[in-house]
Amino acid sequence: MVNVFLVIAQIAMAFVGVYQFAISMFGIAKRKLRKEHAPAKSFAVLVAAHNEEEVVGALIENLQKLDYPQELFDIFVICDNCTDGTAEVVRSYGVHACVRQNPHLRGKGHAIEWMLKELWSMPKSYDAVVMFDADNLVNRDFLKLMNNDLCEGHQVIQGYLDTKNPSDSWITAAYGITYWYCNRLWQLSRTNLRMANFLGGTGMCFEAKLLKEMGWGATSLVEDLEFTMRCIKRGINPVLNYDAKVYDEKPLTFQASARQRLRWMQGHFNVARRFFFPLLWQSIKERNFIKFDAALYSVTVYNVLIGFVATILLWADNLIPADNVFVSIYEYLPSWIMFIAIFAALIQFPLALGLEKVKNWKMYAHLFTLPFFLLSWWPITFYAFFTQNNKQWSHTKHTRVIRLEEVQSKQVS
Repeated sequence: MVNVFLVIAQIAMAFVGVYQFAISMFGIAKRKLRKEHAPAKSFAVLVAAHNEEEVVGALIENLQKLDYPQELFDIFVICDNCTDGTAEVVRSYGVHACVRQNPHLRGKGHAIEWMLKELWSMPKSYDAVVMFDADNLVNRDFLKLMNNDLCEGHQVIQGYLDTKNPSDSWITAAYGITYWYCNRLWQLSRTNLRMANFLGGTGMCFEAKLLKEMGWGATSLVEDLEFTMRCIKRGINPVLNYDAKVYDEKPLTFQASARQRLRWMQGHFNVARRFFFPLLWQSIKERNFIKFDAALYSVTVYNVLIGFVATILLWADNLIPADNVFVSIYEYLPSWIMFIAIFAALIQFPLALGLEKVKNWKMYAHLFTLPFFLLSWWPITFYAFFTQNNKQWSHTKHTRVIRLEEVQSKQVS
């Protein structure tokens, strides 16, 4: 029975690997820029903040300088269960500090749901809602690019997620490299294939009418993935605006990174349980390849888990000084297939750096430390499987105060 499980698991993982590699190749080329429209859409810009007094000011300064008519957007900072001076800092910039206190319903998903109810009750209405995290920075043409997509009829838009501090440590470098890879070879490839993109938790834009109709309803530990699946299930495909850049602060230490990624994986298991089979059934019933792709993505966390368990069993079997008990399908494949598989896995990250025109040579050097970061997903996911019923949201502390000009100057140096 164990060998049957191992063979099926290896075949499934090989299929997913070949599938994703084939999809990623469509991210090599970039399409022409989308059509430009005059500013027409009004925006409610929501900023989720929990004890962010150190960094929220830099984002507000950044947002107040956006290249978009001031009368067409308002900034609302959700001061969610704050115990510091976040609200005071926000008010000092003359923007809306929306204070929420609810120790029983913690986390960004609950905060957004509360804020949207507040927003709908206000006398002023907006065409769209944009969401950021308090530690973010954003290119000044962000709203202009969102306006273009909304005018083209798109209802859910994800900006390009970048890292504002990739050079701070080997951990932030690993985040930066994986984000560049995902933007180019996961997200852009699906854009080019006219498939659904996946929301990334910040730099998101939603048509207000759609939000009112659907409700937010995404209160898991990964509210972005949850809302993505809800949209695709309804036949609404989020799109990527590759030029609308958002810079996110990443944890400096492995411990902080592991805590953040554990929360992501716990939430991912929850989303996989809720959406995999419904989306898979819909994809078969409707012959809808986009929903099949989303179903496959929703269950990625189980692929990582099963891959970890299978690898441990096979490696342990090889190390024990006795005849092998477990079956590896790779023993029956020609050696050239193994060579191609290893080459394909190794080439994707440096390829992404080259395609994204990353000029910092240290990022290429960090390709040698990246495998340690990637391998650490295995035990984190394994632990998350046994703690997936944990709904306790954990806060990632942000302290890196950087201005947009500093981020942009480092990119061109």
